[in-house]
Amino acid sequence: MSGERLRRVRDRVRPFPDFPVPGVIFRDISPLLKDPAAFRTLIDLLEDHLRASFPQIDFIAGEGGLDSRGFLIGPPLAQRLGIGFVPIRKKGKLPGPTQSISYTLEYGEAELEIQSDAVEPGQKVVIVDDLLATGGTMSAACELLKRLKAEVLECLVIIELKLLKGVEKLEPVPFYSLLQYD
Repeated sequence: MSGERLRRVRDRVRPFPDFPVPGVIFRDISPLLKDPAAFRTLIDLLEDHLRASFPQIDFIAGEGGLDSRGFLIGPPLAQRLGIGFVPIRKKGKLPGPTQSISYTLEYGEAELEIQSDAVEPGQKVVIVDDLLATGGTMSAACELLKRLKAEVLECLVIIELKLLKGVEKLEPVPFYSLLQYD
């Protein structure tokens, strides 16, 4: 991986100390999304990683909504790879029959859903999001896909907050992060 390309992406991640609470450093990717060249570089790096790692991927899956940025990375990455994108949403946002899962967050409970016909048994899926913190949401997304009998090849994020050890909740699913912060 080109150090210069990775630096171009890292330079567009803006830290906000003490947000949303004192002691937390929020890693904001808004400047990355606003810069077309940096965003293209991000998608290039993720595409290069996936092409080198997996000979076949059927779908990219991502959790999203107005408050999530997984939808901003997943669809352009899927398009680059010539595959489809499967949405995983908060409960009540998807039409038709769905599978749902409740999970614990650091501040309460949440629920995710996927359409029951989103993937076929045995299809190979990579789950994409912008950030891995405690791992609750990503772990729930993995479980939903496993219930549909998909093969989760990897969980892929732009940013990993290593101190929160979210990757431990994902085991044994392989995990890859482009940028890591303590």
